[in-house]
Amino acid sequence: MLPNGLNNLWVLVAALLVFTMTIAVGFLEVGELGEDRWRSLLKTSIMTCAALALMAFLGFDLAFAPTVGNGLIGDPRYIAPFLGGSSTGAPGLLSGVWWSTDPTNRFGYFLGTAANPLALSTGTYFLFETAFAAVTFALVGVVMVKKVKIRAVALYAIPYFLLIWVLPAAWIWNPSGWLARMGMVDFAGGLVVHGAAGAAGLAIMVQIWWEEKARGLRQSPTIATKVDSTWLTLSILLLWVGWFGFNPGSVLAFNAETTVVVLTTFLAAGLSFLSLMACRFLETRNDPGYLYSANGVLMGLIVITPLAGFVSPLSAAILGLICGPLFLGAERLFARAKWFSDPIGLMPGHFVGGVFGLLMIAVFAQGAFSAGSGYSALPNGLLFGGGMSAVHQLGLEAFGAVVVLAAVFALSLASIWVIAKAIGGITRPDDTGVSV
Repeated sequence: MLPNGLNNLWVLVAALLVFTMTIAVGFLEVGELGEDRWRSLLKTSIMTCAALALMAFLGFDLAFAPTVGNGLIGDPRYIAPFLGGSSTGAPGLLSGVWWSTDPTNRFGYFLGTAANPLALSTGTYFLFETAFAAVTFALVGVVMVKKVKIRAVALYAIPYFLLIWVLPAAWIWNPSGWLARMGMVDFAGGLVVHGAAGAAGLAIMVQIWWEEKARGLRQSPTIATKVDSTWLTLSILLLWVGWFGFNPGSVLAFNAETTVVVLTTFLAAGLSFLSLMACRFLETRNDPGYLYSANGVLMGLIVITPLAGFVSPLSAAILGLICGPLFLGAERLFARAKWFSDPIGLMPGHFVGGVFGLLMIAVFAQGAFSAGSGYSALPNGLLFGGGMSAVHQLGLEAFGAVVVLAAVFALSLASIWVIAKAIGGITRPDDTGVSV
């Protein structure tokens, strides 16, 4: 089968938009914390380049090649290393399409429908998924800001892109993965990106606390907020525009549903902003401030991510309205913990928002929208007559979330502990910006 030119062009553009989000997360650190620009940009550049190198070397196969071990991991022999090396006959590179987007593949699993195959080339699919891997690491990295050595970030990239990130992707986004075959879905990464980033980041915060406690501290020093409106505005603008590729691009085709996903994404963000600002005002009777306005937009974008391709614009608006109290409640809950510092809000925003959105698939999904995104087997949600099928889907999503979060946390903690032993701790001895 030959590649679909329109679909490939659209997904390549979407990949470019998602790649910009990794650097935008660095801008977010500068905008919220006054972080040294060189440090944030160096960190996010390392993440982007490491993602390209390690995903091309082996990670792409481990995540997206036909799986081995009963759907546990992609076959590392399929096209690695480096997308076929010097071979002119690598699957789907110069001719043909990536196996999971081709309905004629011999493996029996593919993305899209037989009537409307995605037909993406290997290069297109690689760039799109690698952009997701890079931005997920950037989200994990917000807990490293100011406290973690740059060399620890670089070393952590190795297990991250060769194991920690690829496992959830192989299980859920690879159509031959074991959770995908059970029927679990996660449209654009409520769990694979946001929830898993929270679990990985939490493991790093545990290691940071172990080192701080060993220095005699009784609680983790708080990183002060220093809002720079220019950098914060730039970061939110780039992230919001980047989400145009993040969610609509995840349809993996340019069709009518793609436009619907644009609407659901933007409506959720807009209503979430209004909801959080209103809830914060009612809570304090004061101006909510610019930082909460940014978090309002981000929370809506996060919550809609796992189900943007399954729901109506009205459902997206309702979810956006829920985001305000959801964020404030989660922020208050995580603020009680004094043993870790989470300066950018990874846990109340990405962790809680991503998992909440994932579970809402079983509540708000509608078959016509799901089919347009290539998920025709997904049942209607509880609000749309899904009945016991929706209850089963809710249990499946919850089960997948527990398994993925536990696995990511354990692997991340083990990886960062080994790195800490190898380099004499991951934390910086001071805040001068000299130690890397």
